[in-house]
Amino acid sequence: MPSILIVDDEANILSSLDGALGREGYQVTTARTLVAARRHLDKPFDVVLLDVWFPEGSGLDLLTEIQGATPETTVIMMSGHANIEIAIQAVRNGAYDFLEKPISLERLLIVLQNAATARHHNRNSQRWSPPIVGTSKAIQTLIAQIEKAGPSSARVLIQGEHGTGKELVARALHQISPRANKPFVAVNCSAIPDELVESELFGHEKGAFTGATQSRKGKFEEAHEGTLFLDEVADLSPRAQTKLLRVLQESEFTRVGGNRPIKVDVRVIAATNRSLTKEANYREDLYFRLAVIPIIVPPLRERPEDIPLLVEHFTSSLATGSKPKRFSREAMALLERYPFPGNVRELRNLVERLIIMTKGNTVQAEDIKLLFPAPSRGHTSQKLSDAVDDFERTQIEEALKAEGGSMTRAAERLGLERSHLYKKMKKLGLEG
Repeated sequence: MPSILIVDDEANILSSLDGALGREGYQVTTARTLVAARRHLDKPFDVVLLDVWFPEGSGLDLLTEIQGATPETTVIMMSGHANIEIAIQAVRNGAYDFLEKPISLERLLIVLQNAATARHHNRNSQRWSPPIVGTSKAIQTLIAQIEKAGPSSARVLIQGEHGTGKELVARALHQISPRANKPFVAVNCSAIPDELVESELFGHEKGAFTGATQSRKGKFEEAHEGTLFLDEVADLSPRAQTKLLRVLQESEFTRVGGNRPIKVDVRVIAATNRSLTKEANYREDLYFRLAVIPIIVPPLRERPEDIPLLVEHFTSSLATGSKPKRFSREAMALLERYPFPGNVRELRNLVERLIIMTKGNTVQAEDIKLLFPAPSRGHTSQKLSDAVDDFERTQIEEALKAEGGSMTRAAERLGLERSHLYKKMKKLGLEG
């Protein structure tokens, strides 16, 4: 029988939750003060349901104490007066979830069930093997963040440049969460036309618009009880942002053309290569809802010591029945000096190209020089950003020329989304 300690200074809330959870099979203990709660915590509890505000202090302080003494205890915070910043602080301090008063019993029971699944998952899972290659300090920090955030129910905003592996981080978060056996649904927000975003995310009813010949589930319904990954979330229109905010607040939505609210239990993980706080048309309240736990994926140029490991990983995975090719010391040194504006994705594409185009079993420095001019560490007459722009401009021009001017094929050749190629060309002043 799961045990739960409810800490709140309002007697009517304690009484109603005590009765409701007792009928659901919980062994309930209650406390009206932080002092009384600390006395009860001499014995372990599976769950502590804890208010934020007390006459004698803050429940956030007790949260910190519980995390230090018994980190395996699930703490769920609740408040009727807290703002989104308090909720974010509570989750970052280790709370499993944050509920707003008046407490919805249905919502509370779902959270408690998910928390029980998470505890069972953590007790029975073996040591997680991270899918992210690297031993640099930056990668060690990233993996530690994933291991801490993954088992929680908190929303995560992953930030990083194109090609750094944001979706890989999202999948890792899902892999070590209690939802690992449930759906992982990925959506590229930049690849969906504005007029179709709502239908894609929330689904539509038959006849909702021209061409809607039958009802269709959206991505939120497909991801029910699992994880929804919203890539390039900065590209959502203001209208779509408003709809998404409501789903995050209420855990329900209505299909396009429908009038029936649909309840969902979905963990949302979002990703962007831009700063949402600097986007003029991006809702601040949506940013705070998404960025409960922010994770930044470092660019490859900030961890060049990981390049040899990544090259070894790619050569092994790309070898099709033959012995993997090796890279000479000079060739590897060239790769370590190159800034890789396209990050890990660009490195993988380059390694694949070298495996195909290089004769013999060893890739030499001259093989790499044929593909790009490697910058010297001692060369400082040109800013790094300018050198990167020059290299990208040359690569794009050559890809377009090789593909007869086709943007789609050039994007595939470069390992980019077509929309990303268009943005890069606009930034570099290249005409389509």
